[in-house]
Amino acid sequence: MVARLAGVARSVVGIDTSAASLALGRELLRDRPNCRLLQMDACALGLRDATFDVVVCIQNGLSAFHVEPRAVIRESLRVTRPGGRVLLSTYAERFWPHRLDWFRRQAAEGLLGEIDEAATRDGHIVCKDGFTARTISADEFLALSNGLAFRQRTLIEVDESSLFCEILV
Repeated sequence: MVARLAGVARSVVGIDTSAASLALGRELLRDRPNCRLLQMDACALGLRDATFDVVVCIQNGLSAFHVEPRAVIRESLRVTRPGGRVLLSTYAERFWPHRLDWFRRQAAEGLLGEIDEAATRDGHIVCKDGFTARTISADEFLALSNGLAFRQRTLIEVDESSLFCEILV
């Protein structure tokens, strides 16, 4: 995603907590001088207030990385300039059967732990190795962002696969 954004943005900063993922990302982005990858926690960014025009946190950023979603949203708003926007997404509830099938195929290939079928339901995927992922509903997005400072918030479902929450700062 960083490479795609780099094609339309003056500058792109990507973050991750994994040094190995960042090393791979740097290798893949070696021909993109407008990209920087930094190791940091999305809930406590080591960046100044109002740094970015746009902050993007898609799919697994809120649903699979065991972070407090409200803290990520609050921090995203903090580092976005007035007049900027924050784009957050999760898998749409209607996409649940496809997502669960994808995780089952990943588990069958040994790419993640065996799915705990008894605990997996209602938008929550649980693996026996401790990995979990969940879907955030439109109502949850609204609740997570209520009381935070922003000008406007819009929820948009795209292709019945993703639910986007766009927040104008």
